[in-house]
Amino acid sequence: MLGGIFYFHSSWKHRQDAYMHKPLQLECTSLHFRGFQFAQAMLFAIEEINNSTDLLPGISLGYMIYDACGSIARGVRVALALVNGNEVAFAPSGAPCTRPAQVQAIMGETSSSPCMAISTVIGPFHIPLISHFATCACLSDKTKYPSFLRTIPSDYYQSRALAQLVKYFDWTWVGAIRTHDDYGNNGMATFTEKAQQLGICLEYSVSVLRTDPPHKLKQIVDIIKASTSKVIVTFLSPMDLYMVIHELSHHNLTGYQWVGNEGWIFDSHTAALDKHHILDGAIGLSIPKAHVSGMREFMLDVKPLNSSSNELFTEFWEKLFSCQFRQSKSSSGNQRECTGHEDLSGVQNSFTDMSLMPIFYNVYKGVYAVAHALHTILSCNETCHNKVQLDPFTILQHIKKIWFKTKEGDEVYFDENGDPAAKYEIINWQPAEHGIVNFVTVGLYDASLPADKQLKLQNKSLIWAQNSQQVPLSVCSEKCPPGTRKVLQKGKPVCCYDCLRCADGEISNTTDSITCIRCHPEFWSNERRDACVQKEAEFLSYEEIMGALLTAASLFGTCMTAVVAFIFFRYRQTPIVRANNSELSFLLLFSLSLCFLCSLTFIGRPSEWSCMLRHTAFGITFVLCISCVLGKTIVVLMAFRATLPGSNVMKWFGHAQQKLSVLGFTLIQVIICILWLTISPPFPFKNFQQFKEKIILECALGSAVGFWAVLGYIGLLAMLCFLLAFLARKLPDNFNEAKFITFSMLIFCAVWITFIPAYVSSPGKFSVAVEIFAILASSFGLLICIFIPKCYIILLKPEKNTKKNMMGKGAPKSL
Repeated sequence: MLGGIFYFHSSWKHRQDAYMHKPLQLECTSLHFRGFQFAQAMLFAIEEINNSTDLLPGISLGYMIYDACGSIARGVRVALALVNGNEVAFAPSGAPCTRPAQVQAIMGETSSSPCMAISTVIGPFHIPLISHFATCACLSDKTKYPSFLRTIPSDYYQSRALAQLVKYFDWTWVGAIRTHDDYGNNGMATFTEKAQQLGICLEYSVSVLRTDPPHKLKQIVDIIKASTSKVIVTFLSPMDLYMVIHELSHHNLTGYQWVGNEGWIFDSHTAALDKHHILDGAIGLSIPKAHVSGMREFMLDVKPLNSSSNELFTEFWEKLFSCQFRQSKSSSGNQRECTGHEDLSGVQNSFTDMSLMPIFYNVYKGVYAVAHALHTILSCNETCHNKVQLDPFTILQHIKKIWFKTKEGDEVYFDENGDPAAKYEIINWQPAEHGIVNFVTVGLYDASLPADKQLKLQNKSLIWAQNSQQVPLSVCSEKCPPGTRKVLQKGKPVCCYDCLRCADGEISNTTDSITCIRCHPEFWSNERRDACVQKEAEFLSYEEIMGALLTAASLFGTCMTAVVAFIFFRYRQTPIVRANNSELSFLLLFSLSLCFLCSLTFIGRPSEWSCMLRHTAFGITFVLCISCVLGKTIVVLMAFRATLPGSNVMKWFGHAQQKLSVLGFTLIQVIICILWLTISPPFPFKNFQQFKEKIILECALGSAVGFWAVLGYIGLLAMLCFLLAFLARKLPDNFNEAKFITFSMLIFCAVWITFIPAYVSSPGKFSVAVEIFAILASSFGLLICIFIPKCYIILLKPEKNTKKNMMGKGAPKSL
């Protein structure tokens, strides 16, 4: 025998009679058709089984049906009445039961909280309680509810599916409303946990219950009104939802995107009550659509109900056809009289609405699960061993292990928690004409598939809030584009943040990046800060204007030196060329040409050889040059001393000594350069620090001591040469060139003294240009000051290029 506990009425009071069972002292009021439909689904399954020759042949299932009236206390009480086994059982055939009226399983209840209470009470008796609509994940706890099973998926899966659905549309900032009972609280708790894992934040989470006072609903409306989120996720019963939308309609709060649970998303009665179209465009999860052949016709066949003398059916008939029987206690003169022969065709109400067929199918599957367990226990083949002693524990264990297919081809089984496989359809409320709402299936969710394939939306156009075809946006902060990073707003959830632009040299190439990545030193961030681009390599090249000008100046100086050398060679026998050691003059011209040419090693992309060559070549050629000038200066002084009576100084500084002095001074610089190149030579270096957006290709000094030793030695010789030339500045004009050497050394020293600060402060390739300029300027200074006056005399004043003129005594001129 099966027991059925359903919800026919919404309230109850004491009474002395009941229906289909012995009297209970409770009377329910405010009839609801849904409970009738659930009871009829159970009766349809029982009738099919009793008429079947394959399932439980020769065995008829009896039943007892109770009305829980939406009361947990009454549900527990009638469950205990069923467990007692002293009630009168009814069989569809009307034949008396051959076994004691002991309930083997209970179908129901509809809600989670009553199921928790009932299962807690009957659990110790191991009587199976199979619910068709109780979805609370807490009921999967077999330590608390060992005899509970259900044919509807657990909210554990529904809550996670809702979170994935919200994430699918990138709604990261949502509100939540739940029924304040075990169903709503547990379902929302699981949703919140999964939502946090997916990066979804709840702006608010409020609870509501049908018994809440008006000011509580007003508070909820105020919270919604003050919120910035545009999506509301619900875990509500239809009645609690109606209370919320009814209050929202008073404040004209529309335009919110509702995400619904299976409790109301496919309920046409809820859609009919939404007069202000607040829920239009809602999306949510529902139990997959079902069709059971014959069930609709059975449920709509109300003729047999009229033959019952039970007062409940009188009430049912009156409400179904909106009429009244004469003998009815509630008779009033403003309604037509019932004849008992009314026709259901043309009647449109919640009883004729079959939108809950998936739930009726769940009742159907639950009854068949018990029947298959009994079929196994009774070892049924062509007949059943009806002498087998049945006990609830054995039946419970067999129900947990059953696996069968319904006549519609659907598999029925329970997992270790007593739950079926979790599958949902994704439903979208799409308004139609005349205020009708179409429940359009737009996707599927199957928890048995891999995580990335569980949620699948079909290519159908969805209708959103306010009949929009654009997916609503519900975020606390807009997504941070590439080139920025997220910075959380103080005191707010992680979904609320500011987008800060990445610093120079850092990028983020993804949306909503938490950090910016620093580019490799050879790369730099672009203007949008979303990609690293190759830095421009900067060095003084021959192709750019400055490099070309310096190259031209270097070559011009070389050519000019060559012309002077040619003139001197052409007129090498003239007195002005022979007057001051022509060999030193040619050596000086040679070294000057090297000085001009060595500046070319500073131009172009630095390499290992060019870095070592440029400084050493510069140092050695300049020392050679200054040594020649120094030699000529000493020769001038010695020659003047030699003209004094009794002086033989020239024999100590003849041609050989002059050559050795030049060689000695130059050799010292060569030794310094060799030590520098041996210990720590210059090398190519990529300077990333000086400019953020450029790479400066330069020659690192290697040893700074070596560099400054080379320069210092050049400066020492230059100062010595300048000092000696300065001392000889008042010698007769026609005799010596000390005045010109003085001017050349003055230019040389001035150039290199100003070079030091200019070199240190010049950025990048300009420091190289400064060094080249110093080389060229000092070289031109020596060439022009020392040789151009002589060329002037040779070419333009040949009359002065005589020995007599060179030996003439003129009044000395001041410098």
